[in-house]
Amino acid sequence: MIRTIRAKFAVGFLLIFSLSFLILNQTAREMIRTSNQRIITGNLTELKNNSKVYVRQAFLINHFSNDDLYFGEIAEEMVGDLKRATASDVSAYTVDGVLLYASDPERFAGRPEDDLRQALNGRTAYTISYDGDAGAVLYSYPVVIDGVKVGILRYAKDFSPLYEQSGRILDTVFAIALAIFAAAFLFSYLLSRHITIPLVKLTRASTEVKNGNLDVRLRLRRRDEIGRLADNFNDMIERIGTQIETIGRDRDRLKEAGEQRKQFFDNVTHELKTPLTSIIGYAETIRDNRETDGAFFDKGMNHIVEESRRLQGMVLNLLEVSRQSADREAFDLVETGAILRDVCDAMAFRARRYRKTIVCETEEGLFVRGQSDRLRQLFINLLDNAIKYSSPQAEISVRARLDAGNVRLEIANPGDTIPPEQLANLFQPFYTPNRKSKEQGSVGLGLGIVKSIVDDHGGAVRIVSEDRRTIVDIDLPYGGTEP
Repeated sequence: MIRTIRAKFAVGFLLIFSLSFLILNQTAREMIRTSNQRIITGNLTELKNNSKVYVRQAFLINHFSNDDLYFGEIAEEMVGDLKRATASDVSAYTVDGVLLYASDPERFAGRPEDDLRQALNGRTAYTISYDGDAGAVLYSYPVVIDGVKVGILRYAKDFSPLYEQSGRILDTVFAIALAIFAAAFLFSYLLSRHITIPLVKLTRASTEVKNGNLDVRLRLRRRDEIGRLADNFNDMIERIGTQIETIGRDRDRLKEAGEQRKQFFDNVTHELKTPLTSIIGYAETIRDNRETDGAFFDKGMNHIVEESRRLQGMVLNLLEVSRQSADREAFDLVETGAILRDVCDAMAFRARRYRKTIVCETEEGLFVRGQSDRLRQLFINLLDNAIKYSSPQAEISVRARLDAGNVRLEIANPGDTIPPEQLANLFQPFYTPNRKSKEQGSVGLGLGIVKSIVDDHGGAVRIVSEDRRTIVDIDLPYGGTEP
């Protein structure tokens, strides 16, 4: 398509310049022809006037009763004098067109006689004949003396120098015009190439993009509209590439989310099915046996109560995970240090059950805007994980301080190093890495709840595990001093 445009440019410029050249050349020729006719007419008019003066003087000096006879008598002498006076060949004719005398008969023999016939009819006329660059004029007019036509004078005048000069002028005009139009056509062609070549590159690049190649770029060092078009094209391709990458990442995330949703559903189904099956089994057995076996009745009822409580806790955790965001209008200014110390004191009993200790160090005045109950649940879940997955007889370190405008909470415990591929998934609901010390009944909701609470409070949580030591860092926005 672009090549067709380039061809149209070339053909269009060629037609325009060719037509303009022909019009200019024809106009120049017509102007020179008109100028030559004006010059010839003026010259012949002057020639006629001078001849009339000579003839009248000749008739005044020697007046005859018969002017026609006298014109014939002085024809030879008159022709000779007029030839010398006008530098032209002259011939004299009777009023009937009979040649009386000619200075050079060959100049008049075999030549057109239109001018002579019009002179016989009483009119002045001339005929121009061309032979290459040579031009000759035959000029005839009737000689009238005292109102009586006595004869015809005919001149043969050479205007070759005038036509040679006109030819040179036309050749010069032709050469100059040809050079100008050739230069203009060359410039126009180069200009069309200058315009169409970038369009060809743009077409090829857009075709590459259409075929899926987003690595193509236009390299045009121009500061005009085409240069800006190339820059816009490159920016457009960059944005398309970025959008495609974003769409690809979103697609992968959606795929991953779909897989996680399925895994979440499978895990929930399994975890809810297990305690319900156990509860139903014991309940049916107790109903069938009534009170015949007291020991089995007590064991079954205890199991039903324990499984029901575990089922209740699991449902509450599921409800917590399903919450998208907290009601920020219900947030209050909460002193996290006091809550953390209280949770550490309460969880110390659980830690002693596993022969572990908790060391808590917190600063005063660590206020954040949040909900105290959910922050308490956050600390309980973190300490519960630290107790369950730390090494035997471990010391769990809990610190809270103000750092760079945030309240930073750090819970560290010694234990097995968590592989990097597992760290990225620890906050996913129902994700339970294969640990030797995994507690019976854990369904992997604790860290999912932690992530949800921290996000709702506008904070950030991260886990680092290396050299058999796992550290959980939490940053919560500092809420200022107590009002």
